[in-house]
Amino acid sequence: MLSANRSASGLVYALLSAATFGVSGPLGKSLLEAGWSPGATVGTRIGLAALVMLVPTLVMMRGRWGRLRRGAGIMAAYGTVAVALCQFCFFNAVARMSPPVALMLEYLAPIVIVGWLWLRTRRRPGLATIGGTVVAMLGLVLVLNLFSATRVDPIGVLWGMGAAVCLAVYFILSAKADGVLPPFVVVGGGMVFGALGLGLLALVGVLPLSATFGTVHLLGTETSWIVPVLGITLVAAVIAYSLGIVAVQRLGAKVASFVSLTEVLFSVLASWFMIGDVPAPIQALGGALIVVGVILVRLDELRSPLPEPALEEAAPEAVPAS
Repeated sequence: MLSANRSASGLVYALLSAATFGVSGPLGKSLLEAGWSPGATVGTRIGLAALVMLVPTLVMMRGRWGRLRRGAGIMAAYGTVAVALCQFCFFNAVARMSPPVALMLEYLAPIVIVGWLWLRTRRRPGLATIGGTVVAMLGLVLVLNLFSATRVDPIGVLWGMGAAVCLAVYFILSAKADGVLPPFVVVGGGMVFGALGLGLLALVGVLPLSATFGTVHLLGTETSWIVPVLGITLVAAVIAYSLGIVAVQRLGAKVASFVSLTEVLFSVLASWFMIGDVPAPIQALGGALIVVGVILVRLDELRSPLPEPALEEAAPEAVPAS
């Protein structure tokens, strides 16, 4: 019963995480259209999230500094790879191709996880998992309306695949962090490392920064740039990452990665509501296929769970909980 309750609550956390991550697209787009660079948007999002989470993180770990030091490795890997490097790869892909194609490449992460677990455990995924993979990927194609893409840059594809690997690492590290440190602490520390990583990229000139401080178009009106900045910081970063890491710890990396596919559907809905980007009927069909794919994978997981011992080796040296 406890396992069933943990799994059910994990599904709720995963959907809430996907929904909060989903608003980052339209919020970020409002800043980009106002003259912000991708680097400034991502750097502000992660940097402010680190500042917001730093004090609560230190308070939570007060008197347990030894445990915090032992967990530094997992936080560093989470922040630099799963947060900073993932965003860096994605926006480099966007610079060379249409955002839908770049996002589709990034969301090949579930396929990366299924294939990697298959390789490590030498157990073929069930037919339902394979079928769910195909159906979910087809749903993503329809939701993202990829048929309208006209050009694919091979370098952009490599950046997109890099983002997919980083996203897979995000799910694997989130699962590995279970019991090492409280989820909020892992995310808070990760944000600090991620912000430092992005700052380093900016200092060496790899991540250009530019921003304007006027008004942005959002929710059908002109509003201050502070509104989307707070949204992508508090909702799409602090809340989204915290919910996401709890979800992965309760569902496992494979299932949580497939549930995260609903982020695209949530992003379409948020874009419709916030910036008037109305989805086409084919995108609604794609959203339904994503849900079907997630259900197939979830049913297969419940019927014959695929062990994930290899997750122990997916990140740097394991950090035991004290």
